[in-house]
Amino acid sequence: MTHSLSKEYYRDLEEIQAVDFVLFELALYLDTHPTDSQAIKQFNQYALYSLKLKTAFESLHGPLRFGTPNRNEKVWEWSQSPWPWQV
Repeated sequence: MTHSLSKEYYRDLEEIQAVDFVLFELALYLDTHPTDSQAIKQFNQYALYSLKLKTAFESLHGPLRFGTPNRNEKVWEWSQSPWPWQV
């Protein structure tokens, strides 16, 4: 089944990917600098921002993460394609 995805879908997904990239980089840095309080603060800020972006994405575009409540009580949305890793 082919779905037509909006520009907003791709824009929102790209923003999530960019923020999660920052989180991974900060995590790697913190592995070697575990007492850098500024980096910990940045990590926590980006982690909250990532959660906010993912929650907003799912409310507009459907499931992004397994375990997110299903928005539709008649259709199991998780089984609908495309999944984010397929775009």
